[in-house]
Amino acid sequence: MIEIYTDGACRGNPGPGGWGAVIVRDGQPETELSGHSPRTTNNRMEIQAVIEGLGAVPPGEPVCVVSDSEYVIKTQTRGWQKKANQDLWAELDRATQGRRIEWRWTQGHSGDPFNELADRLAVAASMPPNGGSDVQPEGAPRLSHITETGEARMVDVGDKEITERVAVARATLVMKPETIKLIQSGGFEKGDVLGVARVAGVMAAKQTHGLIPLCHPIPLAQVTIDFDTTSREGELQLTAMARATWKTGVEMEALTAVTVSALTVYDMCKAVDRGMLIKDVRLVKKTGGKSGDWSAE
Repeated sequence: MIEIYTDGACRGNPGPGGWGAVIVRDGQPETELSGHSPRTTNNRMEIQAVIEGLGAVPPGEPVCVVSDSEYVIKTQTRGWQKKANQDLWAELDRATQGRRIEWRWTQGHSGDPFNELADRLAVAASMPPNGGSDVQPEGAPRLSHITETGEARMVDVGDKEITERVAVARATLVMKPETIKLIQSGGFEKGDVLGVARVAGVMAAKQTHGLIPLCHPIPLAQVTIDFDTTSREGELQLTAMARATWKTGVEMEALTAVTVSALTVYDMCKAVDRGMLIKDVRLVKKTGGKSGDWSAE
């Protein structure tokens, strides 16, 4: 039977991590595997090591997975609940499907040479590939929608104060000068291009929470879409403003509004100008909230 010794390592938990796996056949190490992740957790690296180790063994061969992680072994043998890391557990389930697998726990750092080798591989892999440092310093900015275990989450805004929030987003549509003239003259069979695009942007802003998975439903007080064809020849500039008095900001609503508005213009004009380019979609201003005011200009 082939043995797969696996281990995971993480500096910071969450932080930079690595996994290691050693394929042992007839008591001899046959293959050494390892990999790096810039931001992860120790448990994720333990699971990843098993996935990668199994992937290196032909499906028809019986294997024994040896790990010093009770998290991995007892989840597989005693039915521990998979409360976190659902993506990796699902991947591991696929990797084990149809295989004959024995799961064995070993005491870490107890002198088992193959366990020690897997540990060294994981620790070495946890170091940044370029030899620098990718450890997040204390107090460094963190992604608000990622938990300490690396999972996506909806931010809890229950304790935030209700304040007025305003966000302004902008986009540019590059098109033929003749296309802009057609828009201005109402020369499209589908109707008033800018009027329809304005309505589409407002509707999109109100549906942002249904389009962007982790956005909150927000009671919008106002959404406006403005168009400018005078800034540069062959360019239509779109500006969206979203305003609400609520616990969280409206940046995504403004960005969604201006993007869908630009897409609507493209849809209505593509029959005469398929080469139109939507560019420079960005937030240009926001006010309100704990983080205060911000402007890109």
